[in-house]
Formats: sequence, C-alpha cells, structure tokens
Amino acid sequence: MKNQLATLDEIDRFDCIIDVRTPLEYAEDHIPSAINAPVLSNEERVVVGTMYKQVSPFEATKLGAALVAQNIARHLQTTFADKPINWKPLIYCWRGGKRSGSMTAWFNLIGWKARQLDGGYKAYRHQVLARLDGMPGQFDYRVLAGLTGCGKTRLLHALARCGAQVLDLEALARHRGSLLGALPGEVQPSQKRFDSELLQVLAGFTPERPVFVEAESKKIGQLQLPAALMQALSSAPCIRVEAELDDRVDFLCTDYAGLFAEPERLKKLLGFLAATYGRQTLARWEALIDAGERATLFRELIELHYDPAYLRSSHGLYPGLARAGSFVFRPNASDLQADAQRLLEQLGKQSA
Repeated sequence: MKNQLATLDEIDRFDCIIDVRTPLEYAEDHIPSAINAPVLSNEERVVVGTMYKQVSPFEATKLGAALVAQNIARHLQTTFADKPINWKPLIYCWRGGKRSGSMTAWFNLIGWKARQLDGGYKAYRHQVLARLDGMPGQFDYRVLAGLTGCGKTRLLHALARCGAQVLDLEALARHRGSLLGALPGEVQPSQKRFDSELLQVLAGFTPERPVFVEAESKKIGQLQLPAALMQALSSAPCIRVEAELDDRVDFLCTDYAGLFAEPERLKKLLGFLAATYGRQTLARWEALIDAGERATLFRELIELHYDPAYLRSSHGLYPGLARAGSFVFRPNASDLQADAQRLLEQLGKQSA
C-alpha cells in the first residue's frame, strides 16, 4: 500500500484532488481546489457509526463496505466517467484511512494512477496551522486604523483597485467585526475554513511590497485571528484614517441600511448593550428604529458606544497608533480610487 501514498509536498503532481469525506466534513473545510465525492453520505456515516457502538464493529464495517462500494460505483458512472487512462487523482479522507484507501484501490485496479494522501485531511490541517504560525511575520503591513464609520473597508477596497496588496480579513470572515457586523443572509465560515482561506491569501503576497490591512480585534465575529498575525499587525506602522462625523453617520446609514429592513433583529443586537447603557437608553434606540430615524440612531451609537470603545481598546492592540500619521478620507465620495491613490503617493513620499 505504501507505493499508493503521496505527501502534501507532492500535491501539484496530480490532475485532481478528491475529498471522499461526507458533505458536512467537506463544507467545514477542505484542501483548496479539492472536489467532494463522498463514499458515505452524512446520514450513512451516522448509521455506520451508531452500529459500530451499539451493535458490533464487524457488522458496522460490513455495512460500511457495502455503502462505500455503492457510492464509488455511482461516482464512476457519473463524476469520473469521462476520465482518460492517464488520469492521476489524489484522494484523501480524514486520516488517510479506509474511506480514501477504498477509492484509491479501486481506481488503481481500473488503471488510473491514483494515490492516497498520507495522513489525510488531518495532515493538511496540521500544515495549515504550522504555516499560519510563521507566514504572517514575513510581510510588511500597513494597518488602517480609525473610528467606526470612517470608511476603512472602502479605502481598503479602493487600494486593491489601485493594485496594492490588500488583506481583507472581514471579507474572509464574512463579518464586519462589530456588534452590528453580521452580514444579512451570510453565515460565518468555520474556523478551519477561515484559516485555510487566510493562508491562501497570504501565500499570494510578495514580501517586497506592503500589505494593507484594516485594524481588527483578536476576533471577528466568532472567528479567532492567528496569534502570529495579531503579533505582526500589532508591531506594524499604522495609518489613522479620519472622516467628519456627518460623513461617518451617512456612511453607517448606507452601509447598515439592511438592518433597518429587519428591525426586530436590530433591536435584539442592541439589546446586548442594555447592561452597559441601561434600559432607558435601549428604549430610546428602539423608538428611533421604529421611527426609521437612522441618522439619529447611528450618531448616538457613534458617540455613546463606538468611539469610547475604540479609544479604550485600539492603543492597547496597536501601539503604533500613537505615532501614526493621519489620512483624511471621504468615505461617501464618488471617486474613492483617487483618495486611495493619494494615500499611496503620500506613503511613497514618506519612504523616499
């Protein structure tokens, strides 16, 4: 069987990467570019696992083998029906065990040069964590810091359109990173999936050019940022993005407009602040929601909640903020790219 094993270092030699785990396992995380061809469905895996514990390992293995054979046959008749004789797939499951071993054996009997990933997904996950412990420190970051509503994310996107290297952590996390930051209709990825996607983005950067990133706390929603990344960002130079209060209010009214379409959800989120600001303040905010008074609500949230919270936490996480130069940004301007280009030119002059 050893000659049918391959390592992660050999992954580029293969025409296709096949994840034979269940759809739920695949959805939680998978090797980049891998396709899902499960040899057991979500439900079948539960049935086999229950039988293993409650009946006997022998009966469970016998049933599992029958189900795996049926599913491999179905994949051969559909997903892999048109593959040529010189096709080279790499196959993996959780630990490089029976599930991937079964498909690898059958594929080789057919005549394909299939290989099984040594250690399976578990080996890949270990590699991701190891690389996230070292890779973030290889890059030269520029941290965009500033009060809520100053348009840091819009500036980040405009910098990307100008050709700058940009790390958009909130896009990867599917969350804006604040109390109201959950995106309508979006579910945050698993921690494992977030880590995999983050590593992919980092691997695409070159150390010779700066990487622009927005200042974040250690968590974005429910997702934890790698310690090595937080350490690198904490020691990086900061840029203090500034905007007028009226512009910040207008920005939040536009950016969070979807929340007013779900007033009860908005009230529930603000309810988490009741212990801090009291029921009377919360009742006033709920009345503003009912009246559709977006600007008044966001102005109060900025002044009572967001700005004080930022001032309490930002300098502790980002010591470089005390020495940061300021950049006045117009988050609602029609040509944000011009402002982004102005920032790049400003930084270029400073480093010249």
